[in-house]
Amino acid sequence: MAVDLDIVIVSWNVGTLLARCLDSILAQPGAGAPQGERVPLGARWLRVHVVDNASRDGTCALVAERYPWVRLTRSESNLGFTGANNLAIPQGEGRYVLLLNPDTELAPGALAGMLDYMEARPHLGVLGPRLRYGDGRPQPSRRRFPNLAMALMESTVLEQWFPHNRWAAAYRMEDRPEDAAQPVDWLTGACLLTRRAVWEQVGLLDDGFFMYSEELDWCRRAAQAGWERVYLPDALVVHHEGQSSCQVVARRHILFNASKVRYFAKHHGRGKAEFLRLCLLAGFGIQLAEEAAKWALGHKRPLRRERIGAYREVIRSGLRRPTTINEETP
Repeated sequence: MAVDLDIVIVSWNVGTLLARCLDSILAQPGAGAPQGERVPLGARWLRVHVVDNASRDGTCALVAERYPWVRLTRSESNLGFTGANNLAIPQGEGRYVLLLNPDTELAPGALAGMLDYMEARPHLGVLGPRLRYGDGRPQPSRRRFPNLAMALMESTVLEQWFPHNRWAAAYRMEDRPEDAAQPVDWLTGACLLTRRAVWEQVGLLDDGFFMYSEELDWCRRAAQAGWERVYLPDALVVHHEGQSSCQVVARRHILFNASKVRYFAKHHGRGKAEFLRLCLLAGFGIQLAEEAAKWALGHKRPLRRERIGAYREVIRSGLRRPTTINEETP
């Protein structure tokens, strides 16, 4: 029987969480015993692809031993989130593609609920569920396409100073109810159900984004092609956020902000992107000065030393995408 859904999971040194993610797929109501590489889900069939980004925690051995029904691709180098997804997506054949982080767990019924919703709406190309942190707190996943003010005020030192500023709130759609299905500009990529026809029309993820902002860019291209994007709160997914990227703090800052700059260069022009880059670097300079002052006062010196080193590395990078990626990069 033909596969209806390809689930693509990119993993890097999070074998234990990946196992919980795979277990949550088999625990979905209607899921049956795997048959070869296919898993029945009611009347549908799904296939799970795991791309391992050169993990050193035994992930590949774990998957091969405990989950032989998973199509495992071992990469000898770290391809990043974008490169690894782009490797697996063309291997699939399903009408739908689900990008799923390895540090997620699908709540009962989430998978069938998302598929049912999308199948009933032929113009819907991208669908995202409600996300929760591991402790049950809501995790914002809905987004508007960012303007320059949003980029300056969200996830920067300015948001630390002004945590309830209206630009960051608008970017995260805090003016809209969380418990209602609604159209959105884009959704975060922790769990993103897509129609394969969208990939065929707009192309794969832009590999200029090693990680971060790639789903933003792709959803913008989907929107330009006329595909609808929807947030569906009835489907719930637990996301233990950042378990791969938090392993290398400085590199995470560099990749996150360099991707933000690249997105603006691509969609808003080099002038705005350069202004954003300089402002972001200035913000890290301020944070470096703050940490240095606290270190001089003797406050939590090991922590301050770690942060000083991270901020120095960010500033030295210039927030430009690295031309080479070392093995410690998520």
